[in-house]
Amino acid sequence: MAATTNNTVQVQLPKLNGKNYDNWSTQLKVFFRSQDMWSIVENGFTNVTEAAAYAALSQDAKNTLLETRRKDQKALYHIFQAVEEPVFIKISMAETSHEAWKILRSSFKGDERVKQIRLQTLRGEFESLCMDDSESISTYFDRVQLIVNQMRINGENIEDEKVVQKVIRSLNSDFDGIVSAIEEAHNLSTLSIERLLNSLTSHEQRMRQRGKSSNSEQALQTRANVSNRGGYHGGCGRGRGRGRGSNFSSYNRDKNVESRSPGDSKKTPFVRRDKSKIQCHMCEHFGHYASECRTKLKENYNERANVVEAKRA
Repeated sequence: MAATTNNTVQVQLPKLNGKNYDNWSTQLKVFFRSQDMWSIVENGFTNVTEAAAYAALSQDAKNTLLETRRKDQKALYHIFQAVEEPVFIKISMAETSHEAWKILRSSFKGDERVKQIRLQTLRGEFESLCMDDSESISTYFDRVQLIVNQMRINGENIEDEKVVQKVIRSLNSDFDGIVSAIEEAHNLSTLSIERLLNSLTSHEQRMRQRGKSSNSEQALQTRANVSNRGGYHGGCGRGRGRGRGSNFSSYNRDKNVESRSPGDSKKTPFVRRDKSKIQCHMCEHFGHYASECRTKLKENYNERANVVEAKRA
């Protein structure tokens, strides 16, 4: 709901749905204080309804009463506008802002016994807080601050010193070094939550930067190792169709397969090379080496046959 202030500034007020009373009431209080209405909403005012009593008032008293009535009705209007329909039914018959506020507080805030039960739950949540390994400092601080604010809204007097000590005790092991430095350099009883957050955030950023640098160095080292080993280079064998030199060893290395050597033939099996992309320079077909070419074998056979025939003649 957008409310207009005395300076005609549009302010977006939250809507009470029955589950967000604590946050809703806090924001409404601030708004009413800014409009000089909170004392009327919280405490009410003495209204003069009888004509004779009103006539007996001085002009200044009448003006003050009229102004108070105007503020009260304006505050009541803002409360009506800042609740959802099911909640509005509860306060639809209220005639003053104080009456409406009391109804909402008793309906959603609860009595003292309910408040104490809720505080016990929040205290347990606060004591069990612990930073996750994958959690950032800002996210963890948000979790801590949310519970602390809920405790304070419900009447718990929790000092910043207790919050600081809780955060320091519950950080993960990545912050052990900076925690020791903070404990030696600062008095925890006077260290503010904001200063602690700034110190831990700076440390977290440095750790992330070092992690990026370490990853970059590892990548460069890997590239250097690959470059030193060498890759697949064409034309290093004994012929275009043979390729039994460094081509073959590079191929096996790239496929994470070791070729057999005389000393470890029983340990590592020999892996046949894929020859689907090998071109024979004899017949220019793919799939075999020149030494395996049927055309060449046929020509050699014919040559040997001719030699034998010539010797017989």
